[in-house]
Amino acid sequence: MANFSKSNVPQFSVEVYQNEYLPEGGREVNAIVTVTSTGGGTTGGVPLSGAAASPAHVPGRAPNAAVVIMVDCSGSMDYPPTKMRNARDATAAAIDTLRDGTSFAVVGGTHVAKEVYPGNGRLAVADAQTRAQAKGALRALSAGGGTAIGTWLRLADRLLGAADVQIRHGILLTDGRNEHEAPEDLRAALESCAGRFTCDARGVGTDWEVKEVTAIASALLGTADIVADPAGLAADFTRMMENAMGKEVADVALRLWTPVGVEIKFVKQVAPTVVDLTDRRTEAGPRAGDYPTGSWGDESRDYHVCVTVPQAGIGQEMLASRVSLVLPDPSGGAPQTLSQGLVRAVWTEDMVASTSINPQVAHYTGQVELAQVIQQGLDARKSGDFDGATAKLGRAVQLASVSGNEDTAKLLSKVVDVVDAATGTVRLKAKVADADEMTLETRSTKTVRVKK
Repeated sequence: MANFSKSNVPQFSVEVYQNEYLPEGGREVNAIVTVTSTGGGTTGGVPLSGAAASPAHVPGRAPNAAVVIMVDCSGSMDYPPTKMRNARDATAAAIDTLRDGTSFAVVGGTHVAKEVYPGNGRLAVADAQTRAQAKGALRALSAGGGTAIGTWLRLADRLLGAADVQIRHGILLTDGRNEHEAPEDLRAALESCAGRFTCDARGVGTDWEVKEVTAIASALLGTADIVADPAGLAADFTRMMENAMGKEVADVALRLWTPVGVEIKFVKQVAPTVVDLTDRRTEAGPRAGDYPTGSWGDESRDYHVCVTVPQAGIGQEMLASRVSLVLPDPSGGAPQTLSQGLVRAVWTEDMVASTSINPQVAHYTGQVELAQVIQQGLDARKSGDFDGATAKLGRAVQLASVSGNEDTAKLLSKVVDVVDAATGTVRLKAKVADADEMTLETRSTKTVRVKK
């Protein structure tokens, strides 16, 4: 295992968990790759915020980030009127959390995107004066118009693209469906913005479309969540901005090199949330490909790598894949390898060894299935297939119980009555609050780590 260390930049490590033993004729190799970054200038993994996090308080460190906050200002934000006020308060709280020296802007989103602060295609630099000016500009935010989220993202991309920084991040708030542009326009905007900045997306209230908001966060390697009660927006925005301020390195890629004859079946982030990265591969030289992981601070994430290897005889072994964390060189030179680990394959006639499933692989296979059956169960429920919904959500309850995913178990209990968690025996509740169903759907991809 190799490590990367640089002053005020996280040190990365890679650990590989797998059962490398295959039976005769076995071809599929699974591994969980744990990536950890530490020592990135945050305190104990908790990002500093506000004035306390200015460069003067973090020796030798200058902010290297730009953030654009996109606030839904469509007509529905006026119902109830407190929603718009809560959005303004939340944006103000996020602005207060910016480190001195961070570049930032605020965008108001309707069927068009407008610069609220500072304007003229520029970003402001956070200090006491610009924070006060930005919060003053928020008073001009009012509700009216439609919703075209792709235009908000494209404006954020233009603003962030002009900044000479490493970390580019967006925060997007919406309360409604993307009704004033075609679905393909939003998809095109996401494809255009992917890899250029990361973005956290939030739905406020219960009139927005979960799949739209989660698709935005997934495409832009951010988080998605529901804030059912607008009064909770300020606390949520503060947490999001604190997390953004804790990021130190951007554009880190998971690079997989495979020998001749080895094929990659899939690459998925499996903790803290499930994100399928398989189709996001970019070629990186002979038999190597990069999978984006976004920005990092002090944190740890798990990835499931599955490859198929050529058949081999008993006693043979091979390197199935070399997994590296790489950082691109801004000047166009060779990327820097931050850390790496090896995935192996060994063929054995020992049936006990070859049939044993690695605990990490088994756990995350269950967590991915948990996310899938929740989505399938909720979709079946919406379509009136109550038997199918009961079966899928029952399986979800069983998986959540076995894996110790207590948060998901609690969310499921608001949608089904649990008769027996161990067997997955449940009954659909006759009446479910919209907020409870949307919370379960939005958070269905959140996973728990393996109990060591």
